[in-house]
Amino acid sequence: MHPGRTPGSWSFALSTQRTIMNDHRRLGRELGIFDTDPLIGAGLPYWLPAGAAVRKAVEDYVHELERRNGYHHVNSPVLGKRELYERSGHWAHYMEDMFPPMNVGGEEFVLRPSLCPHHALIYRSRGRGRRDLPLRVAELGGMYRSELSGVLGGLSRVRAVQLNDGHVFCAPEQAAAEVSAALDLIEAAHAQLGIAAARHRLSLRGEDGEEGGKYVDDPAMWARSEAILRGVLRERGRDFDEERGEAAFYGPKIDIQIADPAGREATLSTVQVDFFQPERFDLRYAGGERPVMVHRSVIGGIERLVAHLIEVHGGAFPAWMAPVQAVVLPLSDAELPAAEALLRRCLAAGLRAELAPAGRGSLGARIRAHRLVPYQLVVGPREAASGRASVRLRDGSQAGEVPVERLAGDSRPLF
Repeated sequence: MHPGRTPGSWSFALSTQRTIMNDHRRLGRELGIFDTDPLIGAGLPYWLPAGAAVRKAVEDYVHELERRNGYHHVNSPVLGKRELYERSGHWAHYMEDMFPPMNVGGEEFVLRPSLCPHHALIYRSRGRGRRDLPLRVAELGGMYRSELSGVLGGLSRVRAVQLNDGHVFCAPEQAAAEVSAALDLIEAAHAQLGIAAARHRLSLRGEDGEEGGKYVDDPAMWARSEAILRGVLRERGRDFDEERGEAAFYGPKIDIQIADPAGREATLSTVQVDFFQPERFDLRYAGGERPVMVHRSVIGGIERLVAHLIEVHGGAFPAWMAPVQAVVLPLSDAELPAAEALLRRCLAAGLRAELAPAGRGSLGARIRAHRLVPYQLVVGPREAASGRASVRLRDGSQAGEVPVERLAGDSRPLF
């Protein structure tokens, strides 16, 4: 991945320095994206204002992308009865990664390890006809994994995940098309976010007799699911690796892998084909037919995604997701009233903007302090008189006097 990377070489030193500089655990804290506190606990980061702004921009983008592609958004509880996860198979196959049950009024409740059981119940809550399919359901919801403290780190491995999750309930003959459509969404989102996938992985269960009951024992079901996923990848001309022991307990999956600056891999987006849970929850549509459940996550967990975005962009996020999109810089105190009026126009136009008054240092010092802000709006005597601003881009180039409304338009994601 890094040609010429040999110990003691100049390229190795540069690569190592770049890795350290862009490590999200350091840079994320410096930029006010997130932090942690031992009183909250390991693997439970909290979002600071800049991080909350990045997260909200990404969430809004994906919500709209899904809406435009036929998804219905829902919300479901982060708790469920133990019985729910016994029914879904999580209790038998995934219990070691779940938090222990809580006894409430004689009933046992569990923090959910995934959203799919809730979405299966949402499907089951209404009668469904063949014309209702495919039914696409999406949610940004919390899920909880009892990770060991030794594997936790920053935002990339946490115990509380806000997952961009979705499930498509479809007829068996629709499954391949829905898997391909999910991959279309993933590729569109990655392009907009500036993410380059390291590779595609077809994740399969371990060999028969391996993994100690980790996977549902139904070879015919596995073969059917694998054939769908493998067929879609081949039809799309996508290179992929097959790896055993990486599947979900109920079925195989396509994992889109990303890599950090040090070359460490992680799974971000995923598509799965599931014949197991529709049977466990007795899901049907008109005529008694059983649907297929296609699980998909376009951008994965928000925490891991933002960790990767910090490292990919080095904190210089694309304008549409930048924590602060525009900073207003009056040349002196004499231009402060005009700068404050410009700030109000920026906010009214929908820009995330702030003011850096002259009292905070020289113009050059203030520009350097806001070097990651996409638009730096300088207000001197001429601009104050005209009610406009001279726009400086963060790469140092000058854009001239650009209307605030145009900046706001340029700061929206593409679909």
